[in-house]
Amino acid sequence: MEKMKSLMALWQKSGEMRSVQFGAYEVFCKQVGDDHASSDKTLLLLHGFPESSYSYHQVIDGLQSHFDRIILFDFLGFGSSDKPINHHYNLMEQAQIALDVWQSFGIKGGHLIAHDMGDSVATELAALANEYKIGNWFSDGFQSITFTNGGMVIELSELRILQKLMLNPIFGPFLSRISRYRTFKQQVYSANGNDKMEEIEVKTMWTAFRAGNGNKIGHRLIQYINDRYRYQNSRWLPALKETETPIHICWGELDNVAPISIAEKLMVDICPKATLTTMPNTGHFCQMDHPNEWLKSILQYYQNN
Repeated sequence: MEKMKSLMALWQKSGEMRSVQFGAYEVFCKQVGDDHASSDKTLLLLHGFPESSYSYHQVIDGLQSHFDRIILFDFLGFGSSDKPINHHYNLMEQAQIALDVWQSFGIKGGHLIAHDMGDSVATELAALANEYKIGNWFSDGFQSITFTNGGMVIELSELRILQKLMLNPIFGPFLSRISRYRTFKQQVYSANGNDKMEEIEVKTMWTAFRAGNGNKIGHRLIQYINDRYRYQNSRWLPALKETETPIHICWGELDNVAPISIAEKLMVDICPKATLTTMPNTGHFCQMDHPNEWLKSILQYYQNN
């Protein structure tokens, strides 16, 4: 436990809090590398649920072999960012928070890698880019977008029992309050598709998720799944069909909650010009489950494109 706390403390110490949404909230941000790097050498990372930017800690050094600048942050309600209790968390706002963070760092564009919930945020960002609604400050735009293991085609997702219960307006608030690490761990391994991920990663995820007001808002954070139902077919998947941004779909094949059929559906019906990379030994939490395979798959795409 002490080791876990010290790892998180070091991560937090290497970052900073920045204001978003016109100063309404503070989110944890971290910049690695050269803050004058060009957009084609800048990498923007979006984490998933129930994670934080720390989920990428095992791959940052490897990513620096190709990218000169990397920007990470914790979404509102996650990790070390503010966790307002009576807030309506939604993916549209999380996309705007991503833009607020990048603008605060003077980002003009970059390559985007997203995971899980972050995938849907990335599709909203693609829609905003298609509509020319991001702003002139982002003049270089997205150089590419990589999607990794997320429920981007919600009808193909295999939600865990706890996820379904947390979405329930009656059970959700109660489960947020009484949730325990043992159940959380079981759900993480169930979603991942194997139990090979080191438990220190699960424990750290749990600690970051429950910090602050985390024990009170889990049922609110998971409402992003309803956003997927609401906007997937009317807005987000059409945006991916229309975008001219190069798309990379990088998927762990062992995933139980966002199975490989989602990646295949995207390739056949939504993004036929995309590049598909599969990771046979990797589950849902791919960058933590099998970081070396994740890095190899990610970097191979960027080195070849």
